[in-house]
Amino acid sequence: MRQKIVAGNWKMNNDKAETKALIKGIKKAIKKLSLKNTRVIISPSYINLSAAIKKADNSKIEVAAQNMHQAKNGAYTGEISADMLKSINIETVIIGHSERREYFNETDSILAEKMDAVLANGLEAIFCFGEKLEERKSDNHFAVVESQLKNALFHLEAANFKNIVLAYEPVWAIGTGETASPEQAQEMHAFVRETISKKFGKEVADNVSILYGGSVKPANAEEIFSKPDVDGGLIGGASLKAEDFAAIIKAI
Repeated sequence: MRQKIVAGNWKMNNDKAETKALIKGIKKAIKKLSLKNTRVIISPSYINLSAAIKKADNSKIEVAAQNMHQAKNGAYTGEISADMLKSINIETVIIGHSERREYFNETDSILAEKMDAVLANGLEAIFCFGEKLEERKSDNHFAVVESQLKNALFHLEAANFKNIVLAYEPVWAIGTGETASPEQAQEMHAFVRETISKKFGKEVADNVSILYGGSVKPANAEEIFSKPDVDGGLIGGASLKAEDFAAIIKAI
């Protein structure tokens, strides 16, 4: 059975005090929820990861990093390595978020190197991909997503997928107020699963969790999560409010 996952990407938000307060609120809000086969993940900024891990201790909340450099160490000012993350007990890293691709020029080839580094270090990757508005409007969205998957993941082995979570981000539906319909989300998730199946086999495809990452909110979460190939969400803005994040978790 595929795991259900609700992951909150906090992006560049929350100082240390705000981080601790939000975790406290989430812990309280989900304390009585039955989370069988459901993982709850939050991803604060680098400087608050240690504080977050401490605050989330003895709870159902896992803490992930928002990014990671592919090199083991060296002259990469401002970057963070796998060993650094492992030293504070981080086990999961978001790789390839649309904002990293757009604003920091992370190409498919760079992301392939990052995936190699994540997996070589025994970490789990939440690998993000998705099309822009013009690519959707030109009916090129399937080709774009297939290319992103092939270029960054198809050099891997099937066994690697035990440490990979996929996250489909329709870029046109992130922070825009637009949301892919549940039917559009299901259509793409089914396509992704079939693409993985063709390369790595049905068993891998059937067991990999695929998250939807396009403006999930309490009002639409239940309908989106009801689709058979949608295994949860990578949540942005709504993960910054404990009540909203808990409502989304409850919807799964």
